[in-house]
Amino acid sequence: MATLVVPTGTSQEDGRKRRSIFRSKGAVAAYIFILPYVVFFLAFRILPAIYAGVLSFAEYGLSGSVEFIGLDNYARLLSDDLFWNSLRVTGIYTVIAIPLTVAISLGIAALCNRTLRGMSFYRTIFFLPVVTSPVMSGIIWVWIFSQNGPLTWLFNTLHVPSPDWLQSEIFVLPALAIVSAWSNFGYDMLILLAGMLAIPTEYYEAAELDGTNGWQRFRHVTLPLLKPALFFVVVLEIIRSFQVFDTIFVMTGGGPVRASYSLTFLIYDQGFGYFEFGYASAAGMVLLAITLVVSLLQRRLLGRSTS
Repeated sequence: MATLVVPTGTSQEDGRKRRSIFRSKGAVAAYIFILPYVVFFLAFRILPAIYAGVLSFAEYGLSGSVEFIGLDNYARLLSDDLFWNSLRVTGIYTVIAIPLTVAISLGIAALCNRTLRGMSFYRTIFFLPVVTSPVMSGIIWVWIFSQNGPLTWLFNTLHVPSPDWLQSEIFVLPALAIVSAWSNFGYDMLILLAGMLAIPTEYYEAAELDGTNGWQRFRHVTLPLLKPALFFVVVLEIIRSFQVFDTIFVMTGGGPVRASYSLTFLIYDQGFGYFEFGYASAAGMVLLAITLVVSLLQRRLLGRSTS
């Protein structure tokens, strides 16, 4: 029987190579370039998150005094109707916004997945809402939903009664979901379009030889092979829906009658409106826990879909 002989110095040589790579001029230059990002990430992301976690177990006074009170802030959250209302509002908004955004993104991505003249121009146009300021978008959409806006004019032209979108407890969340879909579909479209372009054309050619039409190819070829991208987009929209704040702050201020009072708006309102920084930090930790759970579920589901 032949015996496999492994050189004893292989691991030592690999270790020397790795150390030489990390000490090379290129590695030093790379460290220098990424150092500002690491410093800013630590200073404005990690350290504030850690401080908020500590502050959630304390009561912060306006004089700067900090008194640790244990789990009192979390116990207060569980007994606070305003907190449960914010969770309910966030859940309803998420249920409305995610299907709407994903459906629009998927449809536009399918339209852009064509070799037509000027398609790059249309893709750029569709992406413009992503880079538009959320405050500016909110102001524009307040006018669109107003009684003197184009949406009301369209409803009146069709002889259909137009609801008072932003002043109605029923229609305010669908209105905000429409604004979210308009603002975010361009980014999701690019992700889904990249997934579509990665699908080999041989699958479509084989399906076409079998006599399938365009809808059948989209349903039986595109959608199954697009699952990883779809899972990523869905989880991205879930996290984005949990953290919605800009449009609510600009368009409704949490109203009417706190019908759009989301969890992030509760954190802002309690922290900077009532100066309950410890209580707001506890609500922020709950939001962080929800986001982490959703991310872990996404990772598990995505692993199953690609296995």
